[in-house]
Amino acid sequence: MSEVITIGEPLVVFASEQPDISLTDAEHFHKGIGGAELNVAIGARRLGHSVEYISQVGTGPMGKYVSKAISNYKIGTNYLFSDNEHFTGMQFKQLVTRGDPDVINYRHGSAASYLSSGQIKAVDLSNTQIAHLTGIFPAISKSALVAFEALLSRLINNKILVTFDTNLRPSLWKDRQTMIESINHFASYADIVLPGINEGKVLTNTNDPEKIADFYLHNSRTKVVMVKVGSRGSFVKIKTGEKSFIPGFKVKKVVDTVGAGDGFALGVITALLEGKSFKSAALRGNAIGALQVQTPGDNDGYPDKNELKKFFQKTEISQESEA
Repeated sequence: MSEVITIGEPLVVFASEQPDISLTDAEHFHKGIGGAELNVAIGARRLGHSVEYISQVGTGPMGKYVSKAISNYKIGTNYLFSDNEHFTGMQFKQLVTRGDPDVINYRHGSAASYLSSGQIKAVDLSNTQIAHLTGIFPAISKSALVAFEALLSRLINNKILVTFDTNLRPSLWKDRQTMIESINHFASYADIVLPGINEGKVLTNTNDPEKIADFYLHNSRTKVVMVKVGSRGSFVKIKTGEKSFIPGFKVKKVVDTVGAGDGFALGVITALLEGKSFKSAALRGNAIGALQVQTPGDNDGYPDKNELKKFFQKTEISQESEA
């Protein structure tokens, strides 16, 4: 089995190639694959780590495209199921140089939303070291929620380290309060929680990074909280009380902001797999987030080992730095 396992909904992404133009007026699009958890899987593979991806796609052209693309990335597809009755989700995404893009999703009733808890029973967790979960997949349907909970239960029973990115998607939830209660409930089962500062404001009623961290560190299972604070970097606090602010990296030009948070998550995960400290993990997360915002697409900026090394050399910061 792979070092990393994750579960999510893959999307065929049609990304505008015209910066800061509305989707109404955009005429040229690039076709690719995306989805928060899949982004993390792609980035982890580029850095040389094995990943298994749990999901379901349709049997039509879009589903075949996703399956082929995932296989080309050498991501494990043992649990990428096929559904001949439902379609594969799609997304049209605006290209923006600052802020959040306008996004239109066609995902309601997708094949991934029909993934069942029964299918989760087939998943082999032997040798899995880290499971990465987000707040998106359990929001897409009742079936996905049950499957997500079944996987989470198995992960805990098998004592597998769980990272959880809050990843708020209000449009997928019944209402705001349900979203807040559900996300915070799932976070309580995670070893490492990765909220963004704006998400933290929604979930904990404060935009103070340390107070956000303290909110989740009260959970019995949570050992570390890393709060993403955009271009400023990240704040790390460990249950022992140790805390650090890890500065971000300056970039010459922001091309697209999508995928930066997932880049942070994959940086943290891969660094921990390589035995690095939590502070070094956050530093790598900041670096990959900075690389990602300089490229279009959901995951185009994620580096391989050599590219990451060169990035740190240019900044004159050691990858081994404790920041």
